[in-house]
Amino acid sequence: MEGFVIEGGTPLTGRVRVQGAKNAALPILAATVLAAGTYEIHDVPQLTDIDAMCRILQSLGAKVERTGHRVTVDTIGLNQTHIPDELMSRIRSSIFLMGPLLARLGKVTISRPGGCAIGKRPINLHLKGLACLGVEVAEEGDIIACSAPELKGAEITLDFPSVGATENIMMAAVCATGETVITNAAREPEIVDLAAFLNKMGARVQGAGESTIVIQGVPKVQATNHSVMPDRIVAGTLIIAAGATGGEVELDNVVPEHLESVIESLRQTGLAIETAERGLRVQAERKLTGIPHIVTTPYPGFPTDMQPQMLALLTLCEGTSRVTEKIFDSRLKHVEELKKMGAEIRLEGDTVTVHGIRRLTGAHVCATDLRAGAALVIAALNAQGRSVVAGVEHIDRGYERLDEVIAQLGGQIHRVALKKQ
Repeated sequence: MEGFVIEGGTPLTGRVRVQGAKNAALPILAATVLAAGTYEIHDVPQLTDIDAMCRILQSLGAKVERTGHRVTVDTIGLNQTHIPDELMSRIRSSIFLMGPLLARLGKVTISRPGGCAIGKRPINLHLKGLACLGVEVAEEGDIIACSAPELKGAEITLDFPSVGATENIMMAAVCATGETVITNAAREPEIVDLAAFLNKMGARVQGAGESTIVIQGVPKVQATNHSVMPDRIVAGTLIIAAGATGGEVELDNVVPEHLESVIESLRQTGLAIETAERGLRVQAERKLTGIPHIVTTPYPGFPTDMQPQMLALLTLCEGTSRVTEKIFDSRLKHVEELKKMGAEIRLEGDTVTVHGIRRLTGAHVCATDLRAGAALVIAALNAQGRSVVAGVEHIDRGYERLDEVIAQLGGQIHRVALKKQ
């Protein structure tokens, strides 16, 4: 078990490059299953979730080679349709393999996926959408067996704009007979990146990034190469870390348009955020003030993946702020950890009320999930004295060597081995 030891109080300054997006890389790696061939995927972040996806591909018969941020996938020998339970339990994104496996081999068997403990994330929208394409679904306990002798295009309306369900249906529909229309589709930039990859393979996907996506089925697709988009959540996290420490940071490899709702909210606090030559520049040039109310909503609204980090910043903003979490029902566990650091926070249902204080106090805290871990690192960078952030294994799922990135910007942080409690 590892943790971060952080001495707070040092403003972050300097320039760093933002990693490729985890939430784009994972479905793109899954999509390599669609056609036999050799793929080169570039700017893939070095994360434990990526490791798990590569292991799953290997268990299915693919050959995977990683060199730095390049992943080469050879799916010519891929012939297995059962994803091992132990690997399914490690990574929720393993669910993305359902669509591609059904499209290529006509069947797939999985157990219910694992991942961060941030609340209920049922896969019924995935199964419902795949069933519309002609997939037969049989469930026995935690085992789900799907088969599809032939996939046929259909009109599918999602009850909620689920990112995962949208991507799974897109991949399954690529080689389905006829036209598939997904209504109330998720609009996240990662879906646009997946669609770009699929179209490079020869798919015909239109409307990605809008609420209606149309896929014209094609007889076959082929292997291709691709570079993964920048990680907007990592960029947002680093912007907030700069703000929380009173620093000045320039971020390369950022698409500002992907962060419009986050940037708008951060500017309300008083942070100066400007477009730079290759990304963004952020400067905390004056005292920060709170925001009346932030509500997490699907893209292009304020992202749930930025809620914990934003909450950490608001504990330091003058006045009273409110944050309501509307996407996940258990994504406020970091509230109690922030309280250990002196934050004045009250949780009522899905809404947090924050009374900002000038500075937090170092404490021993524990990350309960990926983004909560990032929030605690941000809080610790501000806090007076030393903090220990346990549960670093959660952070490593989505942030590539976050401690080294923070240290590059002057933060006093190092990784240590912790005794199990």
